[in-house]
Amino acid sequence: MRRRSLLLTLGAGSLLAGCGFRLRGAPSFAFSSLYLQSPASPLAEELRRYLASAGNLQLVEPPAPPDRAEVVLELFGEQRAKVVVGRGASGQVRELELRVSVKFRLRSARGVELIPETELEQRRDISYNETQALSKEQEEALLYRDMDGAIARQLLRRLAAVKAA
Repeated sequence: MRRRSLLLTLGAGSLLAGCGFRLRGAPSFAFSSLYLQSPASPLAEELRRYLASAGNLQLVEPPAPPDRAEVVLELFGEQRAKVVVGRGASGQVRELELRVSVKFRLRSARGVELIPETELEQRRDISYNETQALSKEQEEALLYRDMDGAIARQLLRRLAAVKAA
């Protein structure tokens, strides 16, 4: 019985290896230093954390001048919104949509645009009940933090896709 399960495990492992599956791993960048130009926000902090954890990248931040880095990442136009998408029969809010969007641009220190102005957006639906207002506030904060992380990871993948600085 043990031999059979061992053979099944080895067979499944070889099938996964044969199909080209591999873990994503840490991103590798075509540049070695990045200047992050952004207003203070939860999304910017999340992005700083992800960039700092990328081992092969030096993060240059203000008050240092932008020309000390190979590329400059500009975050601008970050917006958070809460939109009512559903109401009950009595007109009370029943469902909300949370949105986070950010515009960014990547350019070299010499001003060559590597990634033109691009907007990333995340949306999450949340049910709402007035009797559970405090718990819904906490859930909303968790969803915003999750959306910030998703945008930061997506932005990192786009930075890793840049071929030459």
